[in-house]
Amino acid sequence: MKKLPFMFLFFGMLLLITACGKGPQVAEVGKQAPDFSLVDLDGKPWTLSDLKGQVVFVNFWATWCPPCREEMPSMQKLYTTLPKDKFKMLAILNKDKPEVARTFAAKRGLTMPILNDQDNKVGPKYGLTGLPETFIIDKTGVLRNKVVGPAQWDSPAVERMLRHYINQ
Repeated sequence: MKKLPFMFLFFGMLLLITACGKGPQVAEVGKQAPDFSLVDLDGKPWTLSDLKGQVVFVNFWATWCPPCREEMPSMQKLYTTLPKDKFKMLAILNKDKPEVARTFAAKRGLTMPILNDQDNKVGPKYGLTGLPETFIIDKTGVLRNKVVGPAQWDSPAVERMLRHYINQ
């Protein structure tokens, strides 16, 4: 009998939590991408909403993540292939040390902007489940694709998809 009041309290709290909303909204394909502002490793500020009119490739990564390191060369190649005035690539360093990323980038010749999210303020807005995760945002700010895990970013299929969004 003592368990009965506890069960009512438990289910009542569960109902209250559910009725109060779902909590913070996270990125969802087909909807506006969550806005964010971060600073890159050179001290330049970046705000997603300032990039409307361009296709934006947002990749969450860390230097300690082997699959992240594997996909970086193909990201760099893609970054140098697409027109800079219509396409932006933002590599968001997630829960990692900027000085380690700076050394990593220099050794590998990475030139795309690397934004510092060491404190993981942007990651939750995108509902990260792990690293790497990549989000493709169209010119109007709508999230069009989400890729969980590493990819071969310099493949013809990826380039065709991005050029499709660039030319819309």
